[in-house]
Amino acid sequence: MNLHSVYGTANPVIGMVHLEPLPGSPKHSDSLQTVIGRAVRDAERLEAGGVDGIMLENFGDAPFYPDDVPKHTVAAMTRAATAVSEATTLPIGINVLRNDPIAALSIAHAVDAAYIRVNVHTGARVTDQGVIEGVAHETLRLQKQLGSDVSVFADVDVKHSAPLASESFTAESFADQTDRGLADAAILTGSGTGHAADQSYLESMAAVREDYGLTTPIFVGSGVTKDSIETILSTVDGAIVGTSLKQGGQTTAPVSVDRVRELMAAAERVR
Repeated sequence: MNLHSVYGTANPVIGMVHLEPLPGSPKHSDSLQTVIGRAVRDAERLEAGGVDGIMLENFGDAPFYPDDVPKHTVAAMTRAATAVSEATTLPIGINVLRNDPIAALSIAHAVDAAYIRVNVHTGARVTDQGVIEGVAHETLRLQKQLGSDVSVFADVDVKHSAPLASESFTAESFADQTDRGLADAAILTGSGTGHAADQSYLESMAAVREDYGLTTPIFVGSGVTKDSIETILSTVDGAIVGTSLKQGGQTTAPVSVDRVRELMAAAERVR
């Protein structure tokens, strides 16, 4: 995957738009139009702060469906993604929690998004939604059927989950994610939202990529801050940033333009 052709840089920083609870989810209270309006404002602030891309996800819909979200969720996210794409010039991505890559790809294809995030692309993970199995075989076939050029960003050892076996995630599993699962990019995370990935882990996965002769871009997808972004972009290719860009560093708060600018200023020092 050529990151520069999509983001205008070889080391992109993607900012998160965490959607508030959508219609039908337990915590939904405001109108869909209000939810969309807040998402658009966050996207505009991310662009004003200088990020290279935006990732949209249904963060407020907890407790999440393990897969196969309802059609009204797909419809609401499509409306939100359309509004965000019309409000910014940045490439956008879609993540349908907890793990519905078919919905994500369908939305992304409909709104001309550039990529999707898939939390469990291959293998199986134990999560708070139960055991989730990857459906890379379905996702990639739908991509082919649609004639879609939407890229697949797949998590490796994804946050808020554990492997089925006691053995930790292996180098071979990482290679399978991209070589056999045909993911366009790999995402590394810490244990949960806002939790940093260990630097030694990032270095080991970068080494695995080299050892296996892979060229798949690696992103860090949690716990990225203005203090860590330089080290991260010196180790891997890109970052997906959410919590640290919000007012007060709170995941559910609005995006702070000042925080975005501070992080991007640090990123520019190494790219």
